[in-house]
Amino acid sequence: MSFFSFYLHMSKKYCNFAAQNQNEAIMSYMQMAQLDVLNLVRGINTEGDYIDFRNMLARYFADKAQKQIDALWDNGAINEQTIEAWGNEHMRTPYRYAVHRS
Repeated sequence: MSFFSFYLHMSKKYCNFAAQNQNEAIMSYMQMAQLDVLNLVRGINTEGDYIDFRNMLARYFADKAQKQIDALWDNGAINEQTIEAWGNEHMRTPYRYAVHRS
C-alpha cells in the first residue's frame, strides 16, 4: 500500500464525513484542499516548479487579502487617513537593556 493510499484510507477512517443523498460520504473542504495540494506537490520535480508553486500560493493569498482590503475601503472602515496613521505608527516592542558594569 502506497503512502498516498494509506493516507486516504486513514482519512476516511478517522475524519468526520457528512452524509449526502445516497449515504455517500464526502470530505470537508479542508480535506479536499489538502488532497489537491498533495496532488500538486507530487508533480514538483524541479526548482522552477517549486518556485512557480510558491508564487501561485503567494498570488492566491495576496488576491484574497486585497479583496478584503477593498471591502474595508468600500464600506468606509478604512480610508486615506487610516492608512496614513498606520504609516506613522511605531509598534516596536520597547526593549530595556540593563547595563551591567562591574
